[in-house]
Amino acid sequence: MAKAQDSPGELIAGRYRLLDVFLREEGRALWHGEDTAFGRPVVLTRSRAADHPGEEKPEPAADRILRTAGILGPACHGGVAAVLDVAEEPGFVWTVTERPPGAPLAELLGNGPLDHVRAAAIGLGALDVLTSAHREGVVHGELGPSQVWADEHGTVTVTGFGLKPAAAAPRVTAPSYASPEQARGEATTPAADLWTLGAMMYALVEGRPLVQDRGDPEATLRAVDRLPVRPPRSAGPLAPAILGLLRWDPVERVPEAVVREALTRILRQNFEEVTPPEPLPDLLGPAGDHREGGGEDEGSEGGRAGRGRGNLPAARPLLLGAALTLAVAAVGTAVLMGGLPGGSDAAASGPAPSRAATGTPTTAPTASAAPTGRTPTASSKPSPSPSRTSATTLPSGFSLYRAPQGFAVALPLGWKPVETQSSDDLAYRVTFGASGDPRTLAVTYSTQLGPDPVAVWSALEPNLRAVSTGYERVGAIQPVTYRGLKGADMEWYSVSGGVRMRTLGRGFLIGGHRGFSLRWTTPADDWDSAANRRALKVFFDSFRTGVG
Repeated sequence: MAKAQDSPGELIAGRYRLLDVFLREEGRALWHGEDTAFGRPVVLTRSRAADHPGEEKPEPAADRILRTAGILGPACHGGVAAVLDVAEEPGFVWTVTERPPGAPLAELLGNGPLDHVRAAAIGLGALDVLTSAHREGVVHGELGPSQVWADEHGTVTVTGFGLKPAAAAPRVTAPSYASPEQARGEATTPAADLWTLGAMMYALVEGRPLVQDRGDPEATLRAVDRLPVRPPRSAGPLAPAILGLLRWDPVERVPEAVVREALTRILRQNFEEVTPPEPLPDLLGPAGDHREGGGEDEGSEGGRAGRGRGNLPAARPLLLGAALTLAVAAVGTAVLMGGLPGGSDAAASGPAPSRAATGTPTTAPTASAAPTGRTPTASSKPSPSPSRTSATTLPSGFSLYRAPQGFAVALPLGWKPVETQSSDDLAYRVTFGASGDPRTLAVTYSTQLGPDPVAVWSALEPNLRAVSTGYERVGAIQPVTYRGLKGADMEWYSVSGGVRMRTLGRGFLIGGHRGFSLRWTTPADDWDSAANRRALKVFFDSFRTGVG
């Protein structure tokens, strides 16, 4: 007989201590927890167990969930939460995972509706994971807002795969997000996951679920099957994609590829939109103009779509670090951009681009060589409210630098370009710093990038290790969405002048194999300081392209 209630302090599987419940939905509860063996935080999800129709000796839930995690881990490139353990008790299953970045959508829904651009970015991140899973023959079948997590950087993580024992098994959690065919007790197919994706995007933009929970799972499922879909009122250009996913007949639902194209188009349009002319004189002065400003403006433009760190189109990936040439050469590709995107120790060390191979930087391309279009800004937290960093709202201690190459970024006062490199294919790297300051920011524009940002970082790593003293990667390479463009973050340690440095490299692709990267290097001892977090946020929030 199942326990009536679980209590804080209780150990699950003799190892994972329950701390507090932070989220509940029908059939599921999420707990903050601690792995007592390693002292690390975990998330414990208690889910109602499903029946096993047609199975004389069903596969144990623990075996099934762990097996599924083993399949999807490599296939989804960090898009699924790492499963640490699974424990079964009568009527319920405990799944223990690493805590994903950010917060579950159920928490975001509690803060009110999101703008359609951020919802599209989250939807695209979830769609990428579902598509990868479907290619491996895995259907989620129990997806709900507590199992899709998003952070302020645009990373989307999906949990809960493997809970459903069979396609014919009834859905047991989050019935408001079940598909009509699931509500009728029919077999679950990939089309059911697409319905749930549409229902979650609907809830994100409307601030309420498509079907309200009736308090009884059976009543809720009947409502899912019988109630007509009311068109969303706040979805803007996202409405056709949502309604295409919410077609009652699974055969008529819009295919994954079509949904991806629609979401990417929304995000790309937002990325390329021209900022209204009024702020331009303040934000973009003459080349080399530096201006000081006051505090940050957290709510400018009244909630304009696409102004949050998750509001970002996911065309394909990214511009990543140095020596991309080596990675390309390894597969027989001719001269790329000879190392511009990355670096080694601190400052601007690392392989130079093709023309600069002698060590003498050449003239950077003109502004016309850079891609056009203005990027939205990023907020400090996942929120529908936008955040802008303009010349009149820059934090104290920063001023806007407008580069002749065609980008703009806020820099600490006194900073200037310390090295500029370029190559024949119009790629370039500009490294910023100041005398006596060990920190550097490198901005790189590349014109020949591959489609998978995680793979690009992976291919780059051997070169980083070769050219960096004391190289050590920090954690896993993380896929991210920056301004709706799909990318990846990589962090590493190195030693420069006897000082241990830490670098965060983030890049994003803007189309046509072109992209930018931002690489921030600072003494490792200062990495967790408020000043470092503030500087990194200002760089990400203020960076613009197409301003030449």
